[in-house]
Amino acid sequence: MRRRLHRIPEAGFKEFKTQRLLLDYLAMLPQTGMQIRTWHTGILVHIDGTNPKKRIGYRADMDGLPIEEETSLPFRSLHPGYMHACGHDMHMAIALGVLARLLEWPVDDDVVFLFQPSEEGPSGARLMAKSSEFAEWKPDLLVALHIAPEHPVGTIAVKPGALFAGVAELAIQLAGTGGHAAFPHAANDMVIAASHLAAQLHTIVSRNVDPLDAAVLTIGRIESGTRQNIIADQARLEGTIRAFDSETMRCVQERVNTLVRGIETGFACKAEVDYVGAVCPALINDEVLTRQFMDWARHVDGVRLAECRPAMTGEDYAYFLQEVPGFMFWLGVDSPHGLHHARLDPQEEAIGVAIRLVSEYIAWQSANAAHHE
Repeated sequence: MRRRLHRIPEAGFKEFKTQRLLLDYLAMLPQTGMQIRTWHTGILVHIDGTNPKKRIGYRADMDGLPIEEETSLPFRSLHPGYMHACGHDMHMAIALGVLARLLEWPVDDDVVFLFQPSEEGPSGARLMAKSSEFAEWKPDLLVALHIAPEHPVGTIAVKPGALFAGVAELAIQLAGTGGHAAFPHAANDMVIAASHLAAQLHTIVSRNVDPLDAAVLTIGRIESGTRQNIIADQARLEGTIRAFDSETMRCVQERVNTLVRGIETGFACKAEVDYVGAVCPALINDEVLTRQFMDWARHVDGVRLAECRPAMTGEDYAYFLQEVPGFMFWLGVDSPHGLHHARLDPQEEAIGVAIRLVSEYIAWQSANAAHHE
């Protein structure tokens, strides 16, 4: 299933083939005790417990990335310009394995599986977490994993508290006056304005954020001009802001707005700032549940537990954790190339490790752990 899913990466909320493949697989499983509902291109699956006192949730994301695959795998992407370069094919395959195992060996509590579309954007988790379907099958605790290319197979890494940063995507449009390169005095050059703005924006973290607070501002794309002898009348800058603390995020955004207004005045141009979509909150692992999981995982044969540092990457699973206590952990897949890389090649042995680990954790959580308030 992982290889079949890897062949058909799709954009967020356009995972039509992916949804169909998942539904076809689910239709082949025993249907007793299982309920299936679709939500846009996502799927929710409910497994009845034998003596339910709570509901345990497990989430897997579905979408691919607009990256041209550069692996030589025999099951490489069939969709030009798209690739499962963030491991969502692995995530879905693991969820299916856990689901099939729980149908064969049910646990006491109900379990709901969330196959969530559009993690890469626009945020599917933000919308799914507010849906009536999620509300009806809302879990009491929620678990998810993310592949980690830098860790060997058999290693999992996690920490209580902040795991991923909050994310704000940024776009700035500048408009001036174009003209002939030979007459710069008669034009208003937006290449120059954009260059000054990019340099100023990259001083925000170093000069406006408390050094003890973590933040990142990166301008990753600038577009301007049409020819070497034409002064550009337009420029567009696109970037991202990352921070763990909401007040730090607000401070950085306010400083961005101030610098953009300064460029507007200083270069006699028009400027518009757009924070593309909602600000994705920081992913905060529940302290109690995460420590319970870590204490349990230390005694699982064939698994090595590592306590990791927080990362400035973003994950819209954070929206679910605003609604339900839970956690996410890293799953080692031992790839020489990292996430969002065209040659990402996770080791498939990690699928079996994760299926066993997650299945046994759900069984343990259902049988032994007290309900978390």
